[in-house]
Amino acid sequence: MTSNIEQIVHIAAEEVRVHRTPEHEVTPLFLNRWSPRAYTNRQVSDQDLSTVLEAAHWAPSSFNDQPWRFFVATTEPELKLFHEFLSSFNQQWAVHAPVLMLLASDRLRPNGDPNSAHAFDAGAAWANLALQATLLEMSAHAMGGFDRDKARSLLNIPEQFDLHVVISLGYRGDKDSLEPGMRESEFPSPRRPMREVIYQGKY
Repeated sequence: MTSNIEQIVHIAAEEVRVHRTPEHEVTPLFLNRWSPRAYTNRQVSDQDLSTVLEAAHWAPSSFNDQPWRFFVATTEPELKLFHEFLSSFNQQWAVHAPVLMLLASDRLRPNGDPNSAHAFDAGAAWANLALQATLLEMSAHAMGGFDRDKARSLLNIPEQFDLHVVISLGYRGDKDSLEPGMRESEFPSPRRPMREVIYQGKY
């Protein structure tokens, strides 16, 4: 008998095939990574969470400053605190995720100079995290919709850190668990044609 997890994996693979067609050969991992909103109630093990964060830890970094900072919520009190600063839209679905993380980055280098690459490096860390989650058959979804001032206050985050996104992490659930308006967009999004985003030499 096919398990629920195997069914979800099969459905996910079919959805990617239907909605995403690369223009050139690419490792399937990059197509398989997308951002579902539906989660099951299955908990993320400490080992798998550590693996995902370890992948983020090894992202490329300008001058190896590693400016990214992850604030992680896994317990019920921690998650409830995070729920307080999510936007009302994201509260509708992200409250079902077993793990929430806030990704921030340090605007200053260790010597006190400004770090112009801090946000760029944080984005690289997010990409590593999302790809590793995909390899573990988990879903990671980055949300820009949250109250940054409230998050900074509730989590005691120093002013020198920019707050970028809240990331939900967990195992993919049935899209029917979402509100009707969200179900329609619960599929791997396509991409613009490469000719629209790549320029040979100059604009």
